[in-house]
Amino acid sequence: MSLRSRASRRARLALAAVAAGGLAVAGITLLPPSATAAATTASTASLSRAGSVQAQAGTVTPAEMLRRAGTWLTADNGSQVPYSQTSVWSDGYRQDCSGYVSMTLGLWKSGPNTVELASNRSLTTPISLGDLKPGDLLIDADGSNTTRHVVIFEKWTDSSHTAYWAFEQRGGHGTDHRVRTYGLDSGSEYKPYRPVNLSGETPPDPGPPAADWPLLKVGSQGTDVTTAQYLLRARGYGTAVDGSYGPKTAAQAKAFQNADGLVADGEIGSRTWPRLVVDVKSGSQGDAVRALQTQLVAHGYQLTVDGQFGPLTEKAVTDFQSSEKLAVDGSVGPRTWAALI
Repeated sequence: MSLRSRASRRARLALAAVAAGGLAVAGITLLPPSATAAATTASTASLSRAGSVQAQAGTVTPAEMLRRAGTWLTADNGSQVPYSQTSVWSDGYRQDCSGYVSMTLGLWKSGPNTVELASNRSLTTPISLGDLKPGDLLIDADGSNTTRHVVIFEKWTDSSHTAYWAFEQRGGHGTDHRVRTYGLDSGSEYKPYRPVNLSGETPPDPGPPAADWPLLKVGSQGTDVTTAQYLLRARGYGTAVDGSYGPKTAAQAKAFQNADGLVADGEIGSRTWPRLVVDVKSGSQGDAVRALQTQLVAHGYQLTVDGQFGPLTEKAVTDFQSSEKLAVDGSVGPRTWAALI
């Protein structure tokens, strides 16, 4: 082949390469200007998103993350936020498990999916089960969108480390706080991770409030039964609120105990009450507030049981907290509930 023919052939190959989207010169691919610009834009966007996760989210302490997790238990007028893979809650986060976790960590809205939570090292870091601390995640990133899941580790149930308390957003129920064992069995698809933007001291475990909780069972009647019935309704277990602990109330209590990892005997006593009560504060609405108001009325405060945590209810709460030498913050958490019931 002549030199001119070889030169002509090289020119035709070069033109073909350009037409195909790039030109290889000395082992380096040269993209046309439009493709180069697009690639640069995409690369910059990817790096910008990965590098700005921390800036967007900031750091979150384990205590704050767990507090945020608890807000969805009563955000829907005193009830849990319903589960959805497509809907977005009023705070801008997707109503599925990964959207829920994104809310607790303050990530971008509506939140990365479960696979990205597990794989994106700007979001999480793999850890060992023995390193689990409050706020860590257990993630099953395998399978399909109907099998993948993520839960928030709160604390071990006891020193045996055979089960733990977890927050989760689960299908068919919504936001939940219950005992789980995900990831503890050999070969489990659930793996432990630590959120990158989780920082600060681990919150101390105060343990169950010291209180003599009443025992409710079939045949019990009165204010405490009414309170329990309202709380069961707030947790999504429909029962009549009539102050009489009959077989139907016992059945709903048993269903709650089953779902919450408790001994399912249908009786509400010292182990069930602390799991049944719902934290409420100014602005809360629904059956959990009615439960609170029922107890406050029984303690002599003049209130209407209307399910609205307004100024009058808040004033009654702060007065009660002061009289019981509790922290006077107007919010009703485990210790205030324990003093009330």
